[in-house]
Amino acid sequence: MPGEATPGIHESSEAGLVQRAREGDPRAFEALVRVHAERLYAVLLRFTADPEEAEEALQNALMRAWRGMRKFEERSSFFTWLYRIGINEAKRRAERRSRQGTVVSTEDESLDQLHDLGPAPDALAAQLEVRDALEAAIRELPLDYRMPIVLRDIEGLSTSEAAAIMELGEAAFKSRLHRARMAVRNDLEAFLDE
Repeated sequence: MPGEATPGIHESSEAGLVQRAREGDPRAFEALVRVHAERLYAVLLRFTADPEEAEEALQNALMRAWRGMRKFEERSSFFTWLYRIGINEAKRRAERRSRQGTVVSTEDESLDQLHDLGPAPDALAAQLEVRDALEAAIRELPLDYRMPIVLRDIEGLSTSEAAAIMELGEAAFKSRLHRARMAVRNDLEAFLDE
């Protein structure tokens, strides 16, 4: 965790930026955010399924991170710490929505449309149906089970990074990930049987 390389910032550069940000330098914090914000937004969008909600969660997470920067103890990488704040913000917002009875659309506006003219239209339609079914199966999972799939299988984080973000031991994380994968698999099998 400490010493993890971050895409876009050399390891020693990130350490220097973290130190400067901990000392109150807003430009150093902004440089760190520029590297991580887009990826964090993509993760939050997968959790919220709503671009506006994801943007608000991102902004709140970044404000919390800035306010808490002086307390960042570097027991994990900045990346892991920031993701944890973002995930916690998404969870808070989801809990608030569920208490208020707000319904979130399952339409994913961020899915890229396939423009490859190679596959036949019926094959392409089948692929899109399976992709939609997979996205729906992931969205139907409770947040504590959706998070491992998004972090590990979609975002490609290592087990140790994803477990740290979720504040779980690796064994507990692997157990949740396995259960989540099995639930998604069962949903997809039911879809394919239809």
